[in-house]
Amino acid sequence: MKNVIINEKDSVGVCLDGTDKIPAGHKYALKDIKQGDYVIKYGEIIGRATQDIAEGEWVHTHNVKSHLDENVAYRYEFNANSFPKTTATFQGFKREKGRAGIRNEIYIIPTVGCVNNACMRLAKDAQKLVSGSIDGIFALTHQFGCSQLGEDNENIKKLLCSIALNPNASFVLFVGLGCENNGMDGIKEYLAPYGRNNIEFFNCQDVEDEHAYGMAILEKFAQKAKDLKREAVDFSELCIGLKCGGSDGYSGLTANPLVGKITDRMVSLGGSAILTEVPEMFGAEQLLMNKCESEEVFEKYKAMIEAFKDYYIKQGFPVYENPSPGNKKGGITTLEEKSLGCIEKAGTSKIVDVLAYGEQVKKVGVSALNAPGNDLIASTALAASGCQIVLFTTGRGTPFSTFVPTMKISSNTRLANHKNNWIDFNAYDMDEDGLFGVLLNTVNGEIKCKSEDVREIAFYKTGVTL
Repeated sequence: MKNVIINEKDSVGVCLDGTDKIPAGHKYALKDIKQGDYVIKYGEIIGRATQDIAEGEWVHTHNVKSHLDENVAYRYEFNANSFPKTTATFQGFKREKGRAGIRNEIYIIPTVGCVNNACMRLAKDAQKLVSGSIDGIFALTHQFGCSQLGEDNENIKKLLCSIALNPNASFVLFVGLGCENNGMDGIKEYLAPYGRNNIEFFNCQDVEDEHAYGMAILEKFAQKAKDLKREAVDFSELCIGLKCGGSDGYSGLTANPLVGKITDRMVSLGGSAILTEVPEMFGAEQLLMNKCESEEVFEKYKAMIEAFKDYYIKQGFPVYENPSPGNKKGGITTLEEKSLGCIEKAGTSKIVDVLAYGEQVKKVGVSALNAPGNDLIASTALAASGCQIVLFTTGRGTPFSTFVPTMKISSNTRLANHKNNWIDFNAYDMDEDGLFGVLLNTVNGEIKCKSEDVREIAFYKTGVTL
């Protein structure tokens, strides 16, 4: 049995190839584990044994349960690495205001789902305008923007505006209806402090022919965008998003630690990364808190964690309503185990900031972002906070993409071979230089992610819809 032991403290190992009794990627006992004893992986507690487990026996949901404590008290003991800074550049599209983009794209953003069809018609007919260095013209449709109340209504406005500020957008057209809650006046007011001159707006109710009106704006955008050129840009203007989905027993061994090495490498080159999926930090949150660069950042991080826990409890659900059926089939038993593997993507770098949902990245280094674990919602939030690309690790596979390039990194070779049309890089061999090379080539526009023909967005909605 080919296996791996992650930490000398562990009471379980991982069976890589599988046997007739233990599926590939699943755990087995390194010693006898008594009922009620802690089960240790990554050198940390991932649960308690619900029955006696003999050495060599399969360890999974049938004999282990979560040990999460919803009322745990947090402390701050700084434990993170600082890296000597070196200089590096990438080839990007410089912007008059804000950081450089890695794509030259035009976004059409509906303020409300009522105008989705109008936006899709504009995007379809505007494809004839794609020329020169333009990478694409995309309608970022959604079903919200009206009948939402309170925080939801504010978050929808905030997120759409943050999408418009993404560095990959050379030009943005907001299309409204004219009577929605998420009105154009609020959009303009939110964006005014940023002083952008690459964004235009109109309401369909205010013009005689919305299609002709929108096409005229897009033609003007395309004439300017086609002549934009890539230039050498300092790495301080590059930010990657960190996300995992459809994780399996290999994710915390291969893909996530490998992306963690890329995160540390980005930071050493002066770049940035953002980690999110707050519910998938539960059980590992103390390790991230200890990476906060100051007491102030620690307090912001702790407040984010506690607020998310309160949200779960008020909805009547335990905070450990995770992992998913696919996670369990792939070998993940408890939320603690999933979280300990998930946070590997952040590397060993310190956390320099904590961002609210829809907030723009402000500091160079690693930031934590308040957003849920849902793949499209979290990836949208990462891109809306300013990530030009999302590194998405997966053990099960998925074809989705948010509105920025979404690079799929497989945790195992079987997936990489089986879904070659989805996967951009196989992390099983832990080839750091190989992954960094693919990332840099993608950033520079020399290659594209396999899902770049897809552009989707989703919101984090928590309240009432009228």
